Amino acid sequence: MKHPLHRPSPIALTATPNKTKVLLGLTMGLLLSGILIAAFSIGAMGSPAHSAVSTPPHAIAQAGQADSQVGRGFAHIVKMVRPAVVNITASKAMDTGFSDGPGRPDWFKPGPQDKHFFGMPPGPNPWQKPRGTGMGSGIIVSPEGYVVTNHHVVEGAKTVTVALLDKREFTGSIVGSDPQTDLAVIQIHGDNLPFIPWGDSSKLDVGDYVLAVGSPFGLHSTVTQGIVSAKGRGGIGIAQYEDFIQTDAAINPGNSGGALVNMHGELVGINTAILSRTGGYQGVGLAIPASIGQHVYASLVTTGQVTRGFLGVGIQAVTPELAKSFRLERPDGAIVTEVREESPADRAGLRRGDTIIRYQEQPVAGPRDLQRAVTTTPVGTEVMMTIVRDGAEQSLHTTIVEHPMSQQVASTQQLDTETRLAGLTVEDLTPRLAKQLGVDGPVTGVVVTGIRAGSQAEKAGLVRGDVIREINHEQVQSSQEFRQAVKALPNEQTILLFINRQGTPLFLTVKV
Repeated sequence: MKHPLHRPSPIALTATPNKTKVLLGLTMGLLLSGILIAAFSIGAMGSPAHSAVSTPPHAIAQAGQADSQVGRGFAHIVKMVRPAVVNITASKAMDTGFSDGPGRPDWFKPGPQDKHFFGMPPGPNPWQKPRGTGMGSGIIVSPEGYVVTNHHVVEGAKTVTVALLDKREFTGSIVGSDPQTDLAVIQIHGDNLPFIPWGDSSKLDVGDYVLAVGSPFGLHSTVTQGIVSAKGRGGIGIAQYEDFIQTDAAINPGNSGGALVNMHGELVGINTAILSRTGGYQGVGLAIPASIGQHVYASLVTTGQVTRGFLGVGIQAVTPELAKSFRLERPDGAIVTEVREESPADRAGLRRGDTIIRYQEQPVAGPRDLQRAVTTTPVGTEVMMTIVRDGAEQSLHTTIVEHPMSQQVASTQQLDTETRLAGLTVEDLTPRLAKQLGVDGPVTGVVVTGIRAGSQAEKAGLVRGDVIREINHEQVQSSQEFRQAVKALPNEQTILLFINRQGTPLFLTVKV
């Protein structure tokens, strides 16, 4: 019988004598059968009989696509995004944009914690004498020629030149700039301009691949690859509103304003700064997330300025100790430390000591979550907040108004709470001391004037100049009242202090 997989051989179809045909047919049949038996034998070797399951066709196709992507690397993404990342040369006045050093621009000067921006002067020697110019990167984000970059790249610029990968050059006009987020928008006019679409930075996970594209050291259209190292980095001191994406993609001076893109070729961040002890790449780069960048971009293009929502509260992070004091299930949310009079928060009925745990049905993990949500809420929007007050949840409603630029939305200072209160000296708060400490309004309390080195009070996070206003929600108006209140506290009880530090109200938990 012929093997079911046997195909007639072309040789068997040629004109041959009958005996030859029979012999040739038998020979080819035996040969093909032997090949098939060997193939099945090889497939069975090293595999248990119960696991010999054939791979579905769709799985084979997916595996092939994955192998193809790995083989290609990131070239297909780079081809999409690289043409839209531009080189920016800003001509500046000689008295702006530079430090007192030999030609070193102020955005490249080390700051606290060895922070560096990515701007750089042109030419092979970044330490040459000032020429009144600076260089950085930018991203075309629309076919109308709008370019997003960093504020510090174009700050003080007289003229801005934008160079594309295809060698075209344009004179750009500054649409608007926002130093509070270190973002700016430029516009150029040209035909068939490439652009990168905005992506959703909230969908990024730590460990996701990202590509950084920019002009480090003036090397136009340089691409580096890395991962998302962390999200929500803040408190660095680069801008007022900080919620950075941290990445280990190599970025260096000149990368300011360049693109951070995901594996779909979407813009998820604008590269802004590095943490470095040398001024160059050391594995820690910071990018402004698209969630902030897109809001600032839209506002600047529409009105020429940034309109932010305003709630009118001072807030701080929830620590494990504060969570216990405020009867919270988890150390999440933002504790209200101050409510501005006649503000949306005041009209909603928010009180000092409330903890905001949800805003517009979205969970609030910490102060930066709330700050970002409020500032990006359109003015005039009615919002709902879920708070915890005295251990019970409540819902409050209010309408967001425009943020007054002279005020801050939130304070996010974090204090050490694993401490005991000891070694303090205090005195009454006088008008003279209040003025020196920056305390405005009718604030009463006692001033911390001395802390013994190495004492439990020092470890508590209290510092000289702190004004202690309340102990366990009871006002303290004099040093005598303070001593009496502390003396009356039971041993090992965790207490809650309400203090004022350089004009900023804060809660602090301590153990006595």
